[in-house]
Amino acid sequence: MTGRPSATVVYEIDTWPWMTGVRRALGRDVTLADIPAEVWDETIPPGIDAVWLMGVWERSPAGLVVARADEGLQRDFRAALPDLQPGDLAGSPYCVRRYRVDEHLGGPAALAACRAELARRGVRLILDYVPNHVAPDHPAIVEHPEWFITGDEADAARDPAAWFPVAGRIVAHGRDPYFPPWPDVAQLNAFAPGLRAAAVAVLGEIAEQCDGIRCDMAMLLTTEVFARTWGAHAGPAPDGEFWPEVIGALRRDHPQVMLIAEAYWDMEWTLQQQGFDFCYDKRLYDRLAHDDAEAVRKHLTAGRDYQDRLIRFIENHDEPRAASALPGGRDRTAAVAIATLPGATLWHDGEFEGRRTRLPVFLGRFPDEPVDEDLRAFYRRLLAVAGGMRRGDWSLLDSRGWPDNPTHHDILAWAWHDGVPHHVTVINLAGHRSQGRVALPWPELAGRSWRLIDLLDGRVFDRDGGELARDGLYVDLPPWGQHLFAVTTAAHS
Repeated sequence: MTGRPSATVVYEIDTWPWMTGVRRALGRDVTLADIPAEVWDETIPPGIDAVWLMGVWERSPAGLVVARADEGLQRDFRAALPDLQPGDLAGSPYCVRRYRVDEHLGGPAALAACRAELARRGVRLILDYVPNHVAPDHPAIVEHPEWFITGDEADAARDPAAWFPVAGRIVAHGRDPYFPPWPDVAQLNAFAPGLRAAAVAVLGEIAEQCDGIRCDMAMLLTTEVFARTWGAHAGPAPDGEFWPEVIGALRRDHPQVMLIAEAYWDMEWTLQQQGFDFCYDKRLYDRLAHDDAEAVRKHLTAGRDYQDRLIRFIENHDEPRAASALPGGRDRTAAVAIATLPGATLWHDGEFEGRRTRLPVFLGRFPDEPVDEDLRAFYRRLLAVAGGMRRGDWSLLDSRGWPDNPTHHDILAWAWHDGVPHHVTVINLAGHRSQGRVALPWPELAGRSWRLIDLLDGRVFDRDGGELARDGLYVDLPPWGQHLFAVTTAAHS
């Protein structure tokens, strides 16, 4: 890792539909260069230190044609946007024709002005890189056919959905090994001589325009996954892995650029070792959304060297909206968890307002949805206080209960400490009330009185230090309840 803070807090903006909303609200056309200050103030709450503008690159006309003709995609579009109009279909941001900012957003100069405005606010800019595939009309298709997975007429006859003819050749559609091919993109060959140098060049151009790069489906380029996906079509594997070679070359000219890997299949540690600063923590998302406290607790026993380089989330453009996928208050409890754990944090535009519709990335307009003002206030308060907690040592805490009350198993707790005040997060990851005693890690508790201030709701609890040291902190939490305590002596409060 190259010195970037592990507690980075990223806010993802779906740039095209967000800009549509800004233009509608202002009643005039704007580009990324002239977003009014009040719009940025409303969009980026205190506690955010990086903005990921998802989908700024030039989109493919050829990919747009494919999307218009795909019946399955059209059904998804109308489910998300029942009043879908032809102009709402912008094309996929992951079907990149060129790594040049789309003129719809104002082009490269507008992005540079936007980056300067974010920097003035102390906020870094993150952009996308898609290493696995490009648009079917990308210039390299003609100029560098050797960079692509190619087949023959027999391949196309066996699996017509996986291949397409272009420039006199049969080229594979992009894919991962567990899903059908993506019909609007062409598959690059990670083993092809020359492609890695081209990847370094593209990443360098992107790094000139931002402070961090999110690499789409990064695990697909590892030798093991790529060989398993493409077999003989890929040719012999090079001696070295794709990412260490590419990232090593990139770092020589851009040592401070932050690199985020979209990672699945428990490949986070591998990609951390191959040079990424942060990797998606999809496993934690799945456990917070679907599993019990014990599954989450097991996940959090990993070492800090690993956890500090994960990026935690409960929503992004690939996942269902948290307000719908984690109902009944589970979304708030999960949010408190990811906001106060080690590692980076990723939030998504619309998450704080309680949006419930996951918009397909092809679309350029959000549906109208009411704002949940109470939820927005909760998130803004959480972000305002969480950043000040995540410093010093971190400890996962034990909780214990009584023979006739097993609900303490549903309580999760952890502490941050580098001097007074200490900070403790306690959550109830269950839809029923839970009680327990949380063992605190500070021997100096005994012999004085302590004040616990819940930073989320302002409640104050005075506790005897001897009891805290001997028996632990007693908590009684409602379904999906949470505490976020500053622990201080009365003299410090």
